[in-house]
Amino acid sequence: MMQPQGQVQVISNLIDFEMDPQSALDAPRFRVLEDYSIALEEGLSDSVGPKLESLGHRIKENTTEEEFGGGQVILIDCETLYGGSDKRKDGCAIGY
Repeated sequence: MMQPQGQVQVISNLIDFEMDPQSALDAPRFRVLEDYSIALEEGLSDSVGPKLESLGHRIKENTTEEEFGGGQVILIDCETLYGGSDKRKDGCAIGY
């Protein structure tokens, strides 16, 4: 069930943090697993795991890139297209 979690994180990066599409996709992610433990992608601050554990969350160790999904984004601003393609999967953003 990473798809909705990843979509919310990317949309939050675009809107809340005003990232461009590529940066929003490249940002490290987290994932709440079926057993309610949390997987943290490499690149998140080292303080995130201990802080979540202090709040009672279980952190899953040894996660892989595949666990955090992949996506593509196209934003349209007037007549200009801005694109990004996730580094976790195959693909690229190309204009014409």
